[in-house]
This record gives sequence, C-alpha cells and structure tokens, in this order.
Amino acid sequence: MTTADQGAKAGEGMFANRLRKNVRHFRKWAKARGLTAFRVYDRDIPEYPYAVDLYGERVHLVEYPRRKAIKGGLEEQREEVLAAVKAVLDVPAAYIHVKTHLPQLWGRSQYGRVGESGERFVVEEQGLKFWVNLGDYLDTGLFMDHRLTRARVREEARGKRFLNLFCYTGAFTVYAAAGGATRTLSVDLSNTYLDWAEDNLALNGLSNARHTLLRGDALAWVLSQKENPEETFDLVVCDPPSFSTSKRMQGTFNVQRDHVRMLEALGALLSPGGVLYFSTNFLGFELKDSAVRHYAKVEELTPDSIPEDFQRQHIHRCWRMVAPR
Repeated sequence: MTTADQGAKAGEGMFANRLRKNVRHFRKWAKARGLTAFRVYDRDIPEYPYAVDLYGERVHLVEYPRRKAIKGGLEEQREEVLAAVKAVLDVPAAYIHVKTHLPQLWGRSQYGRVGESGERFVVEEQGLKFWVNLGDYLDTGLFMDHRLTRARVREEARGKRFLNLFCYTGAFTVYAAAGGATRTLSVDLSNTYLDWAEDNLALNGLSNARHTLLRGDALAWVLSQKENPEETFDLVVCDPPSFSTSKRMQGTFNVQRDHVRMLEALGALLSPGGVLYFSTNFLGFELKDSAVRHYAKVEELTPDSIPEDFQRQHIHRCWRMVAPR
C-alpha cells in the first residue's frame, strides 16, 4: 500500500467514524422530537467541509468551499465521502442528492434552479408536515436551522395576527396557523414559493381564507404601509435574504443596507406589545442602534436559536424585538 493509499484509508476512517457516531446519536434524538428531517454531519472535521442532512430515507449532501488544497486530491475525497455516506446511512446512490455550495460575490443574485425534476416528498417536523424538494434548488424548501424559532412562534401564536415577510415556502406560517393564529399574511416575491406555501398549509389541513398569501416585494410593501397601515399584527417574522435582486423588485435588497428602514417601518405594523422575530444568515451583519431605538425590548436569541444537530454556531443570527405598549 502506498503512502497516498494509506492516507486515503485513514481519511475515510476519520470521516466515516464521525458520521457513524453522529447518526447513532441524532437518529434517537430526532425520533424523540418528531423529526424526519435533521442534520447528521455539519463540517465537524475541518478537512471534510460537508453537510449531511437526512430527509426521510433520502440524503442531502452539500460540499462547502475549502480554505486550502487537500492531500490526495479533491475528487478522491469526494468519492470517499460519497462511499461513506452510502455505507453508513445505508442508502442507494439514487437517494443521495449531491450539491456544491459555491461562494457568491456580494451583490450577485441568489441561487436559482439547479434541476428540473419537480420531485417532492413530505417530511415531518414537531407534529407538522412539509413538502421538500432535494433536487431542483440549492435549498430544499425547509430551513432546518430555524426549527427552534418556529416552535417559539407556534407557542406564541394563539389568538394573534401573524405576518411572515420573505416567507419562502411558508414554514413559519404553518407553525403560526397550527398554533392558533386568528389571521396570517405571508409575503414573498416568488409565485413558486407562494404556491409551495399554500401546499404546505393544505398538507396540514390549515388552508382557509384566514391565511392569505401575497405576492410582492416585501421591503417595498412594508415601506408602503408605514404611514397608514391597512392592518397591524401581534406577531411578525422577518427572515430576509442577505441580498436579492429581481426584475419584479424596486431596485435591490441588501440586508445590511436596508435593515434600518425595514425595522423602523415594521414598528408601525406591530400592535402595542407586538413581537417581531428578525433573523439573517449574513454573518457579517451589524444591527444598527437606529434600527431598534423605537422597540421596547431587543433580545438576541443566538446561539440558543440554533438546533443541536447544527454543530456550527454561525449559521444565522436571530433577535426577538417587542414593540412598546
């Protein structure tokens, strides 16, 4: 056996052993919490920058950029990782969806489609169900790192009017509706995601006239409501992208640049004592004092908002803000 072969074998053992250890723990952990979608490896070993997520019987395997070259070659490591995932998780290759998370230049548009299969299936989370698609987009339709904040929203939603901005596929809306919200409004620019959100509501028996989906530029809509709101809300979730651009938008959205006027305007949409959950996955984000000066209380929930199956504590930042009474 050559030195290179020995190194590859040692590397295989290191990744496979960590994955096997994690799977034993997190399968039991997830079952106790009613989860069929959860993470089992999160770039635990720096030399293996991958995320491995289980979605029912399927695997979502994402490779992240590495800081330096590796010994033995990148393709060899990819083959090693894929072989370990198949063996340890006992899944056929057809059930493993492999993607590469390429770094995006700031100011570029968000990731678009990466496939056209249209294949969706259902996963369960804390007593609720959601449609996911592992093949057609970099993201799957369910941001699992917000699982704990969704549970908070469900606990606080009873009797409340709920607003979900940049709603994506409506997971927060499903939680709010399941928690007894009397009214929900979900805003997103994408018809695809709004249709997906409607399907998620229907999947949980929650689709009715009290839960409205609005296609629009979320920031522009909030600003248009600032001076004379059509209605106010007791509970709001705002989880914007770091950057977004579209022909259907008024300009571009930049969370660092635009969060001050967005949070100021949202204050006008909150009822007295209303609660806003604000989150961003832009890790360089700085919350400006001027953005929150009109709120009675501002509490950062990070890192307690990050679930146990996410080993990296820098996947998002999250705040709970309360309007004055």
